[in-house]
Amino acid sequence: MSKFALPIRYAIAISGLLIGYFLVISLFGWHTNPLFSLFNGVITAFGIYEAIKSFKLRKNEAFTYADGFSVGITTGFVATIFFTIFFGIYASNIAPTFLENLIGPWRGTTSLGVILFTVAICGFATTAVLTLSFMQLFKPSWNPKGIEKEEIQL
Repeated sequence: MSKFALPIRYAIAISGLLIGYFLVISLFGWHTNPLFSLFNGVITAFGIYEAIKSFKLRKNEAFTYADGFSVGITTGFVATIFFTIFFGIYASNIAPTFLENLIGPWRGTTSLGVILFTVAICGFATTAVLTLSFMQLFKPSWNPKGIEKEEIQL
């Protein structure tokens, strides 16, 4: 299996969940409220965590910090790119009035390109923070094995 097959598989799943969640909240008209985008981080976090965990289980002892980090970054970046493409298509073709409702008072100063850039940067930043956080859980321990803890004497 290619080194990028697993991250791309998880990225497709993450982006599918993000798109599905976006479409569900758009049915209720909540997609213009930024508060509901916080759940995007939960979806992304779950997907990146599972991708790194699955990769670590496949590699066993050969798992390194760099490999896990690259899996997390690749997974999140590809999912962000897919979601940003969907967001652009949605905002420009499916619901052209969406940007007017989303932007609100900043109508004259922003465009679709600026919004897409913002969505992409937010996704990339979220990916970087989550990957660095999760790798603290998955990195190999530096604690020496076989050394017993000394008992604390009072």
